[in-house]
Amino acid sequence: MDKILQMLLLQQELNDATNGEGWEKGTTKNGKLIDWKRCTYLECAELIESYPWKHWKNIDAQPDYANIQIEAVDIWHFIMSQGLEDYKMKNLGSIESLAANINVLPNFQTFLADITPTTKDYYGQIEVVENLMKTLFCEEPTEKLMEAFIDVAVQSGLNLDALYKLYIGKNILNQFRQDHGYKEGSYIKIWNGEEDNVMMQRVLEEHEDVTPDGLYKALKEAYPNS
Repeated sequence: MDKILQMLLLQQELNDATNGEGWEKGTTKNGKLIDWKRCTYLECAELIESYPWKHWKNIDAQPDYANIQIEAVDIWHFIMSQGLEDYKMKNLGSIESLAANINVLPNFQTFLADITPTTKDYYGQIEVVENLMKTLFCEEPTEKLMEAFIDVAVQSGLNLDALYKLYIGKNILNQFRQDHGYKEGSYIKIWNGEEDNVMMQRVLEEHEDVTPDGLYKALKEAYPNS
């Protein structure tokens, strides 16, 4: 199974359902402007906040790698969305073409390897994230953006298999959020003192073979307003 293609297809489906078909033109079905680049750099900033980079605060703290991985998956949602938009609006090819081009990127083989801890200190890791932001702002080709993201994912402890598992989890959580008032502002994000992301990760860890339908059902059972 081509996991890159599967994730792109799921992202297309999620964007179609959430924003309406034709979202690639830059607006939602409700007339809201879409800016995937802004979405991406703000998520990059949130990822950086998971490192103890501040010289004046919590100087002995350690990076929160569990949250770093969640933020990386959030970035991936927006990076894929940008790629899907680019390929459609610039006539670069089909979703299958985009997937094929990602699969042959220069650093893609590192994405397939077993997960190993990064040797960079966290200042070096932050520079990798900032390189992704630089790539975003320098109007580089879509493939360069994907390549820069893979570097962020790998140093965050995510190979392709791990990214795929967390992406499926977050994709289902995003569907659940939309179904329970996220866009309208009525969704409850803190469940018994924990973010819904934490609950989603716990279900994935405790039930390794959970299906997307099973995950959705587990979220529904745990939701405070259910």
